[in-house]
Amino acid sequence: MSVTARTSDWPGVRPEVVAEVVAGLSARLQKRLDGAAAKLAERPVSRDGDEWRVEVDEETVLVLNAPGGVVAAEAGVRCGCLLAPACVHRAAAVTLCPLAEAGPETDSGAAATEAREGAGDTPEEQTGRPDQQAPTPLAPAERAAVRHLHRAAAAVLAAGVGGAGAVSQAELLRAAHQARLAGLYRPAAAAVTVVTRIRAARSGAPDHRLVDLVAGLRELLGLTTALDAGIAPVAELRGTARQAYREEGGLRLYGLFAEPVLTATHAGAVSWAVDAGGRLSTIAEVMPHDDAAAAAPQAVGAGSRTVRLGDAALSHRAFSRAGLAVQGATRSTGGRLGAGASVRAVRAAGAAWTAEPASRLWSEPVSAQVARALAAQELPYESRPAGSDLLFLDVTLLGTAPTGPGGTPQLLARCTAGGPVIVLSPAHEHPGLPFRANLALLATAPGLRLRVIGRLERAGRPELRLLAIGTPPDAADPLTLPADRAGRVNLGLERLQTADLAASAPAGGLVGGPVGAGGPNPGPGPEPVAAPAPHGPPVHVLGRRVEQAVTTGRHALAPSEASAAADRGLLLAAGLATAAELLAGLRAAAADRQRDVFGRVVTDDHEVFATAWLAAASYTEELATALCAAAWSAEEARPGEEEGTGRGAEPVRV
Repeated sequence: MSVTARTSDWPGVRPEVVAEVVAGLSARLQKRLDGAAAKLAERPVSRDGDEWRVEVDEETVLVLNAPGGVVAAEAGVRCGCLLAPACVHRAAAVTLCPLAEAGPETDSGAAATEAREGAGDTPEEQTGRPDQQAPTPLAPAERAAVRHLHRAAAAVLAAGVGGAGAVSQAELLRAAHQARLAGLYRPAAAAVTVVTRIRAARSGAPDHRLVDLVAGLRELLGLTTALDAGIAPVAELRGTARQAYREEGGLRLYGLFAEPVLTATHAGAVSWAVDAGGRLSTIAEVMPHDDAAAAAPQAVGAGSRTVRLGDAALSHRAFSRAGLAVQGATRSTGGRLGAGASVRAVRAAGAAWTAEPASRLWSEPVSAQVARALAAQELPYESRPAGSDLLFLDVTLLGTAPTGPGGTPQLLARCTAGGPVIVLSPAHEHPGLPFRANLALLATAPGLRLRVIGRLERAGRPELRLLAIGTPPDAADPLTLPADRAGRVNLGLERLQTADLAASAPAGGLVGGPVGAGGPNPGPGPEPVAAPAPHGPPVHVLGRRVEQAVTTGRHALAPSEASAAADRGLLLAAGLATAAELLAGLRAAAADRQRDVFGRVVTDDHEVFATAWLAAASYTEELATALCAAAWSAEEARPGEEEGTGRGAEPVRV
C-alpha cells in the first residue's frame, strides 16, 4: 500500500531509530504496519517547537520529540495508547518520517573508526588515502555484518518496490546500522539511500527516478559481494565516517557558476570555483527544509546567502562572478572547501570564462571530457574529484526537434569545430526552478553561439544537463546581459529575459520552432542538420527486465515461452550474445523456487536471484557507458554522406 503523506509534515528520523521501533512490534502488528502507516498519513500533524503531535484518534496522541528536526532516539517517539511502547502507531510514525543522517557510532564503533583512520576531520596526510593502505581482511564481525546486509538487500530486491513494505525497509536499516557500527560506512550509506529511494517510489514522490533506485541496489549488492569475496582494496569498499581534508595553504579562487540543490529533505545552493592550477572546488549552503512547497524558493534564495568561508562577504551568486583569496585553506578529496576557524578569505577579482584559468577548462577535447566524466562514475561518490561529471563546451543552438520520449521536442546544439549534435536538457526538472523556463527561451534563438557548463547525462546519444551559459570568445552575437552578470548566467538561480538574446536573433527573425508543430519558420540560416539518432543496440530488452525486477519483484520475470524466445532472438540478432545469456540466467533464477510436499513455495535467501540480477545490472551499466562514449565520439555523418540522412534522424532547419 502506498503512503502519500508529505514528508515535509514530519521530522526526520535516524535510520537506527526506525529499525529499533519496528523490531519492537509483534509479528501480528508487523503485518498491519503498512496499513497503519497509510491511515496515520491522513491525520493532521502539528508542531510546537521541537515536538510534532499527531492525534491518532479522540483519545490517543502521538508525540515525536525531534531536537533540530530529527528524532535521534527511540525514546523520542511516545504514544498514549495502551499497547505503547510496542504499538503500531510509533512504528507507523517513524515509517512516515524522512530518513536523516545516521547518528554517531557507539563506543565500539567509534573505537574501530579511530583505530582505523584516526579521530575527527584530520588532514589527509595523517589518515592516508584508501588506495595507499594495505588490503585488510574483514574481521568476523565485519563479515557477519556484510552478509546480513547482503541478505536484507536481496530480500528487498526479490520483493520489489510493491512488496518492500515498512518491515522489509526496517530490516535493511537494521542491517545498515550494524554495518556502520562495524566500520563499513560506504555499504551502510548505500543501504540507507536504497530505503530512501524505495520510499520515494512507493509514495509517488516527484523526485523518484527508477534509474536511481536500480543504481542504488546495484551499488549496494556490488559492495557487499565484493567485501564478502575479499576483493581489494577493502579500505575503499569500507568507506570512511568523515571526509578527510588536506591542508592547502593559500588558494586563489575564481568563481565559475552556482547551482541550486533541491532534494526531498534539503534545499540550498553550491558554488563552483577554479584555482590557478585548474582544479575545481565547491562551497555549499544546504539546509533541511520544512515545507516541500517552499523548498524550490528556498533553493533559489540560497543563492543570495553569504558564502561561508572566512570573512568573505559575498553571496553565492556574486562569488560565481568574483574571486576569493584564501589563507589556511583545507580541501577534501572531492574538492569541498573546509570552513574551519583558521580559514581566512577576502574578496578578490574574478576571471572571465574566456581568460585563464577558467578558459583552460574549455580547451580539453570533448572526447577526453566525456571519458573523464564516465570514468568518475566508477569511483565512490565521496572520492570523485569535484566537477568530474561536468562538461565545458562551446556550442551553437540549432532549435528543437522531436527527439525525446514519445516525440517530445528537445533543444539541440552542435559542439563547435565539427563536434556532435547534442540534446540540451534542464539540470533539474522541478518547475519552481528557472531551468526549464530558461531552456524554453533559449529554444527561440537558433544560431546563437554559447559557452556552456553542463552535467553529462549518460545516454545512448549525446545529452547534457545545462547548468550555466556565457558568451564564447570572439562571438559576433554576444549575450546582451546586464553588466553585473559578467557575461554569464546561472540557469538554476537566474532567469533569462528576451532582451538578453535580442542581439543574437538571425536577420530573418527567430526561426527553428518545434518540428511537428507547423514546421520551422522559413528564413536564412545554416543547412539542415541531423538530430542525434535515437536507435541503437536493443539494450533495453535486458535493461527493462532488470528494472522490472526492482519494481515488481522476482515473481514478475516469468514471461511466456514466445516472449522469452523473441527477446533472445532480438539480442542475438544484434550480436549481444552475453546479454541474451544473462537474461536467460536472470529468468531461470527468478523461476527457481523450491516447493514442499504440499506444493508451497519454500522461502529461500534469494542469493541466486540476487547474483543473477547483479550480473545483468552490471552488464547493462557497462554497456550503457560504452554506448554513451561511442555516441559522443562518433562523427555526425561520414564523409560523402549528406547531413540529415542518418538512420532515425530528424532534420532541424535553422
